[in-house]
Amino acid sequence: MKEMLDATMMRRSLVRMAHEIVERNKGTENVVLVGIKSKGVPIAKRLSEIIESFEEAPVPYAELDIQYWRDDHKKSEEKVLELALEVHDKKVVLCDDVLFTGRSVRAAMDAIMDHGRAKEIQLAILVDRGHRELPIRADFVGKNIPTSVHENIIVKTVELDGIDGIYLETVKR
Repeated sequence: MKEMLDATMMRRSLVRMAHEIVERNKGTENVVLVGIKSKGVPIAKRLSEIIESFEEAPVPYAELDIQYWRDDHKKSEEKVLELALEVHDKKVVLCDDVLFTGRSVRAAMDAIMDHGRAKEIQLAILVDRGHRELPIRADFVGKNIPTSVHENIIVKTVELDGIDGIYLETVKR
């Protein structure tokens, strides 16, 4: 695996994204962050903490399990809609680690809409690797890393992996 961003560069990307979120939304009023399980959750949490550190106002965040709404996996028997915050009339910023085909984001938007009518849904992605199958684009991007279909982007976070970093891995055929 080739390291693309180390922990310091990853933090700088998140800080920049946090500032962009506040700037675009003209502050933090009615902004909520929703992390797509599993790697989007620590990203949402960190963005929330970073924004709070310079805005001195809390920005709520929650995690979202999108398995029921996915179209590329077998449907689970039961719709699990556990979102620990209100999205009605809020500016929801969906957070995830890697944007690839766009299918996870589509599923997350469906889940959000099942939960309530958000005023707006924005997308914050740590890495955009290209290869979209759906017409989805991120509003906030930490790093664009063009890849081939024979490569994977691996995002590691301290919370889940014990280390921060973004890596490029060649898929063996």
